[in-house]
Parts: sequence; C-alpha cells; structure tokens
Amino acid sequence: MRQIEFSQQHNKRVPEPRVPFHHSVDLQTRFNDADMLGHLNNTVYLSFMDLGKTRYFTDVMGGDIDWRHIDIVVVHIECDYFAPAFLDEPLAVATTVLRVGEHSFTLEQRIYNTATGQVKCVGTTVMAGFDPATGTSLPINPEWTAAVSAYEQRQL
Repeated sequence: MRQIEFSQQHNKRVPEPRVPFHHSVDLQTRFNDADMLGHLNNTVYLSFMDLGKTRYFTDVMGGDIDWRHIDIVVVHIECDYFAPAFLDEPLAVATTVLRVGEHSFTLEQRIYNTATGQVKCVGTTVMAGFDPATGTSLPINPEWTAAVSAYEQRQL
C-alpha cells in the first residue's frame, strides 16, 4: 500500500500529517463548482470529503456495506482552507482515521493537487455510533475498528 505524500513547500501553515495517509480518491470538478472568482466554492470541499469518506469505508470493508443500515453519523466537521483550487487542477481527497474511541472516531481528510502535492484544505470529521431505530448512541463496531486498523497498518 503506497503512502500519499503532500508538499509542504507551498504553504508552511499546512500542518504535517499526524499519521500516514494510504487512501485517496481522484476528484472530478464541474463548471458549477466554481465561484465568481474562478476557484472552487468552499461548499464543494465538503461534498468531496463525503465522497472520500464513502469510498474509504467501502474500500476498508471490502465493498461490503449496506448503506441503508449504516450505524454511524457525522457529529462534527471542521475545515481549514490553505489554497484555492481551480477547475483545471488534478485534485484528489485523501482520507485516514486518526483515532477510534468507544462511541466515536475521528477522520482527517486533505484535498490536494495530485501533480504538485499542494494541500488545498485539511478537514477533520468526528463520526459517532448511532442506532437509527432508537435514535441513541452506539459503541463503534469492533469489526469495523479491526478492519480500519488492518487497512491503516496500525493499532487503533
């Protein structure tokens, strides 16, 4: 499994990755993703991160996910923007899990230029176990934690 490299030369304010990233999804931008300034609107970054999360979970679980019965929900998202992205750039979203707790886990995602490694933004998402039938909190499934640990090649 290859480790994704990001370039720090473009912006020293971009934090170094806390853990290695092994998962990346190429992004397709559309004309309506651009704002009046000609760069991607900040709202599309969250959609790109959703795509990255979905593909990450699918790949970690070997494609075996019934999305109608998912037992996790997003409870917090934050995003720091470091550089504008443009329609003609080759972009991807990289995803990794930073930590897993009893009832929640934290993901970090980076949207970056695949040709230069320039990081456009860094997002953090906290997801929690959730039972949609009862509307109550659930512990994170141990099978999922084991699959993520194996995929990330580190104990979580």
